[in-house]
Amino acid sequence: MKKAAVVVAIALAISAGAYAWMKKTPQGAVYRTAKVEKGVIIDAITATGNINAVTTVSVGSQISGTIQQIFVDFNSRVRKGQVIAQVDPRLLESALVQARAAVENAKATLERAQVGVIDTERTYRRNQELVRSGFVAQADVDSSQTAYEQALAQKRSAEAALRQAEASRNTAQTNLEYATIRSPVDGIVISRNVDVGQTVAASFQTPTLFSIAQDLTKMQIDTNVDESDIGRAVPGQTATFTVDAYPEKMFTGRVEQVRNSPIVTQNVVTYDVVVRVDNRDLSLKPGMTANVTIEVRRYDDVLKIPNAALRYRPAGAVEKADGRKREREKEPAGQKVYTLGKDGKPSPVAIRTGISNGTFTQMLDGPLKDGDALVTGETGQKRNGGGSPPGMGFGGIR
Repeated sequence: MKKAAVVVAIALAISAGAYAWMKKTPQGAVYRTAKVEKGVIIDAITATGNINAVTTVSVGSQISGTIQQIFVDFNSRVRKGQVIAQVDPRLLESALVQARAAVENAKATLERAQVGVIDTERTYRRNQELVRSGFVAQADVDSSQTAYEQALAQKRSAEAALRQAEASRNTAQTNLEYATIRSPVDGIVISRNVDVGQTVAASFQTPTLFSIAQDLTKMQIDTNVDESDIGRAVPGQTATFTVDAYPEKMFTGRVEQVRNSPIVTQNVVTYDVVVRVDNRDLSLKPGMTANVTIEVRRYDDVLKIPNAALRYRPAGAVEKADGRKREREKEPAGQKVYTLGKDGKPSPVAIRTGISNGTFTQMLDGPLKDGDALVTGETGQKRNGGGSPPGMGFGGIR
C-alpha cells in the first residue's frame, strides 16, 4: 500500500513537470538583420532591346529576272559601286536592241514627214502666186494649203513618236544597267537572301536581295522603355548593358534619342530609346538582345537602407476592419525601420528616404549610421532548454 502511494506521487510529479514544460512561454522570435551600408545608389531605368547597325541599307532588284551570278556573301566587305550580283541580261539586251531599232524607224518616219512638209509647202506657195495670175483656181490653192497643214501635223506626230521611241530606248538601257546590281554604300554584307538561279519578281515591290550595314564599329540599341519610365529618359544619359554572349562583361553607351512614336503590343505601351554604342572590336553583332540599365540619377557616398528593412513590420501588427494597419503605441510617424533594442525586441526608428534602386533606398535623414543592423524578418520563436519534459528520461520504477 505504501509502495503504491509512492508510485502515485511520482506519477503526479512527472505529469505536473510535463504540463509546466508544455505551457512554458517562448522567450522571443529569432530575427534576420541586414546592415546599413554607405556607398553608391543609382536611380535607373531597366529595359531590354536589340542591337542594330546605325545604318542598314536594303539592296534590291528593280527589274525581274533570274540571278545569274553572285559576287559577295555574308560578312563580305564591299565598296560603294562594287558589283555584288548580276541578273541574266539577255532579255534586257534584246529589249534594248528593239528599242534602238524603234528609234531609227522613228527617225526615218520623221525624215519622210519633213520631206512632205517641204514638198507641200512649195506647192502651196506656187499656187498662191498662180492664183493671182489666173492660171489656177482658188480651189487648187485651198487644196494645196490643206495638204501643207496635214504635212506639218504628220511632222509633229513623227517628232513625238521619235521622242517616245528615245524614251523607250533609255528605259531599256536603264533596265539593262539595273541587271548589274551594285552596292550603294561602303559596308559589310550582313544578309544575303538570294541564290544563283533564283528568279526575282519586281512587279509589285522591290525584292530585298542583300542587307548591308554601313558601319559595324558604331551600333545602336533600340530599347523598349515602359511608358511609366519614359518621362525620366533624356538624351545624354549613361547606359550600361549586358548581352547573353558575354554575360560577365559590362558594356557602356549613351542615350542618343528618345522617340515619340509609341509601340503598342497587347495594350502595353512602350517607347523606343536609342542607345549609341562603340563597337570597335566588333564583339557585338546585329540582332543581339541587350539588358539595358539607363542611369537617371547617381548619388555617391550615401547611407543605403535595405528595402527588406523598409518592408518589415513586427509580428502582432493587426489590421483594422477597413484594411489599414493599426498604429502601434509610441511608434514614430512616417517611414520606419526597426533595430533590435537592449531587450532583444524590435524598436522603431524614424527616417526620411530618397531614391531607390529596387534593392536599397537612400536615407536622407535619420539617426542611423553605417553598419547599424536593421531587422528584415523573423524566422520563428525559441524556447528554453530542449529534449524531453522533466522526468521523462528516467527508467522504470522498481
